[in-house]
Amino acid sequence: METTGLNPRLDEIIELAVVLFAWDRKSFKIEGILDSYCGLREPSRPVSPGAYRVHGIPPGLLRGQSLDRGRVEEILEAAEFIVAHNAGFDRAFVQKEFPRARHKTWLCSLQGINWWKRGFSSRGLQNLLQGHGIRIERAHRAEDDVLGGLKLLNKRKEGNETYLAELLKNHQDRG
Repeated sequence: METTGLNPRLDEIIELAVVLFAWDRKSFKIEGILDSYCGLREPSRPVSPGAYRVHGIPPGLLRGQSLDRGRVEEILEAAEFIVAHNAGFDRAFVQKEFPRARHKTWLCSLQGINWWKRGFSSRGLQNLLQGHGIRIERAHRAEDDVLGGLKLLNKRKEGNETYLAELLKNHQDRG
């Protein structure tokens, strides 16, 4: 997801990607993508200079664009849970735009996996992708980040366990 800025009360989503994936409940391996959607949205307020420096989405690309609300809601409804890297940030924006997302379990791949213990000096998605040899075409673009994040969650760490397994187990331990 990309936004006009950092404040979920004032700023808006300008790009959203959602992916519904299948996963094996024994191995915690992501088996494939069942459905996906990525869209742009023209905001009612300008994109802040700071946000533009991060995602680089020009205003002209957003003109006249709107999200397919039905598609997004269909995918969210089918999801057992939602994973986002920095879920607190994404959740505030997504729930404002799609209130049904309030009823879903949100998992945070930034905080729900002990990246420090694994020797990573940064929990930033781009740094983790690079550290795992995962290449994406466009950093800080919704679809590329989501697909890169899925590849990251599917990586096996010591003990042959995927990061998805750690994320789900850590969520259960806290619940």
